[in-house]
Order: sequence, then C-alpha cells, then structure tokens
Amino acid sequence: MYGDVVAISLSGSLLGEPASTNLRETVYRLLGENKLKYVVDLGELKYINSMGLGTLIASLTSVRKRDGDMCLARVRDKIEGILMITKLVKVFRVYETVEKAVKSFE
Repeated sequence: MYGDVVAISLSGSLLGEPASTNLRETVYRLLGENKLKYVVDLGELKYINSMGLGTLIASLTSVRKRDGDMCLARVRDKIEGILMITKLVKVFRVYETVEKAVKSFE
C-alpha cells in the first residue's frame, strides 16, 4: 500500500486458474474495503494469455464501476507487445515504475 493506492504484484504467468481467480478475488475483496486506486506491477510477469488479459479487463471494469481506477507498471517488453497488439495500451495507463504509477493518482 502506498497511502490509499493498492499495489498488486504479479509474477510468473497469468494464463488462467488459479492466478486469474486470485487476482479477481483480491480486487473484489479490496473493493469491499472501499479501496479504489490500484497499480498492477507486471515487472515479474513472464507470460499472459487471453484469459489473463480478460482478468485484467474484468478487474479494471469492476474498479471503474465504483469510480476507481487501475493502471499498470513495469510492463516487460513481451507483455507490452501483447498490450499493443490488443490495443489495451489505450485502455490501461502504463508507467515505467510503480512509484510513477502511484504518483499518477495524486
């Protein structure tokens, strides 16, 4: 936590269950605690597929429905390429560091 901004770090792969369920449940639990600002740190994420992208989008949608926001930080080249191909770089704000992402909420 950085003040009222929640940082969620993902590592390994976001390819489906159980990682997708863990991310969704974490976001929903934190929304229940009225946390509305999220930075998802992808610096240690090696692989993502369409199900993983769907989980990120579903989480973003849930947060924005509550008037919150979510951005991505430390996106590796391979993952950034996928975000560009799918045009999700236009949906998510992307920052070089977690610190820059956190400051974007000020």
